[in-house]
Amino acid sequence: MTAPFMDYVVAYDDWIVKQDVPVVRGFYIEDMKEVEVGPWARRGCNGAIVILEGTGGVNDTHVLEIPPGGSINPEKHMYEEMIYVLSGRGAASIWVDEKKKQTFEWGTGAVFSVPLNAWSEFHNGSGTEPARFMSVTNLPTVINMFHNEDFIYDNPFNFKDRFSGEDDFFSGGGKMWKNRIWQTNFVADAATTKLYSWKERGAGGSNIFFELAQNSMGAHISQFPVSTYKKAHHHGPGAHVILVDGEGYSLLWREEDEERIRCNWKPGSLLVPPEHWFHEHFNPGNRPARYLALRFTGRRFIQPGAYSGAEGADVSVKKGGWQIEYEDEDESIHREFEAELAKNGEVCRMKGMIPSCTGTTLDG
Repeated sequence: MTAPFMDYVVAYDDWIVKQDVPVVRGFYIEDMKEVEVGPWARRGCNGAIVILEGTGGVNDTHVLEIPPGGSINPEKHMYEEMIYVLSGRGAASIWVDEKKKQTFEWGTGAVFSVPLNAWSEFHNGSGTEPARFMSVTNLPTVINMFHNEDFIYDNPFNFKDRFSGEDDFFSGGGKMWKNRIWQTNFVADAATTKLYSWKERGAGGSNIFFELAQNSMGAHISQFPVSTYKKAHHHGPGAHVILVDGEGYSLLWREEDEERIRCNWKPGSLLVPPEHWFHEHFNPGNRPARYLALRFTGRRFIQPGAYSGAEGADVSVKKGGWQIEYEDEDESIHREFEAELAKNGEVCRMKGMIPSCTGTTLDG
């Protein structure tokens, strides 16, 4: 008797088929505000699923577009999601007990997270324009682990340690921790949030980390000045980098490869660096570049191994970290950046940081 081959199941792939919405794949997306959406019956609005190569199968992005004056279907689920509002304004209602609904307003640039397995409902505050947001979720990891949609969408468990209907949960308040970590549940506008110096990442950059809704996932915002670029580094999979302001480009490469992949970006562009690929962000534009990173991992609830937090993000590879210091980078990287600046009639502002820089100092 010959035994048959066992069927292999990827529960997340099966889930995608059932949603019957546009699925966008690739390396990066030029503008998330322009991603094609289609009717998503389960959500009651138009939507799409975005799965970029750098996710490594651990997370994904859902794009939802609420029609003018409309709402989307209430839902609760056993996966985390972090939301960034791409355009529009509206309100959200969140609850575990319908008698204690928490309702708050949001607008373009808002960042927040629906607590795990809490009910949520979203409403468009405009009667003439659609509202669009993206949510980064760890659904792929959760559904592949449990492969049971009833467990995901019809689970009665209440995570009281995460959310119990507190009146001020989405007030925007919070607690600041050392190393630029802001523990909160609502950020009104990623474009104007106060940042703090992070000199180890280079070029006068600044940053803030967010711990949202007691999630295992995490987020941060970083910004760097005009005519500069950040130090290259690598990390685990699933960091969704969405451009908030500025225009420029990123280079990505594997350590063993000579060829680098270039991704040009502007506000609304989305990039997910693949697991342990080096990547470096460049600002040849005329205003500071700011981005929001919605990540598979946070800074509080530590994940193991390749999924761990950012402890090596600003430490030189020569010291066991994940970062390439300016003096150790390939000189062709800086030559390319200066050539890009020259096209715009600008000069580099990294003299004293980069040995081969022909421009001025950051303060010059």
